Amino acid sequence: MNPFDPRTVMFAKHAQHVVIIHFPIALFITGVAFDLIATWTRRKEFWLAAYYNFCGALLGAVPAVLTGLLAWQLELQGKKLKGILLLHLIFGLSSLLLIASVWWLHRRARRTGGVPPSSRWLLEGLTFAVVAITGHLGGFLTGVNHP
Repeated sequence: MNPFDPRTVMFAKHAQHVVIIHFPIALFITGVAFDLIATWTRRKEFWLAAYYNFCGALLGAVPAVLTGLLAWQLELQGKKLKGILLLHLIFGLSSLLLIASVWWLHRRARRTGGVPPSSRWLLEGLTFAVVAITGHLGGFLTGVNHP
C-alpha cells in the first residue's frame, strides 16, 4: 500500500469522514467567533462573515454525515449500532440539524436586514456543545482519545 497513491486516499473505507469532518467544525466555531465580534462591535461585516461561515459549516456537515453513514455501511456492513458508535451517530445527526438551525436564524435575519435574535446564543451554545461531544466520541472511535 502506497500512502501517496490517490486510490489509497479516495477509496479507503473510512478515511474521507475522518478528514472531511474537521471543516464544518472549524467553520462553525469561526462563525460563532465572528458572531461574538459582530455583537461587540455592531459591525455588519462581521455578521456577514459569521453567516458565510455558518453556510460553509452546513455545506460541509452534509458530506461529513453522508461519509459517516457510508463508513458505517462499508466497515460494518450496516450492522445494528450500539455503544459509542450509536451515540456518535445520534450526536452527529443532531449536530447537522442544529447547525442548519443556526444557519437559518442568521439567514432570516440577513433577509430582513436586521440582527439575529438574542436567542441565537442559546442555540449556538447548544450546537457548540453537541458538536464538541460528537467530536469527542469520534475521537474514541478512531483511537485518538484513549491509549
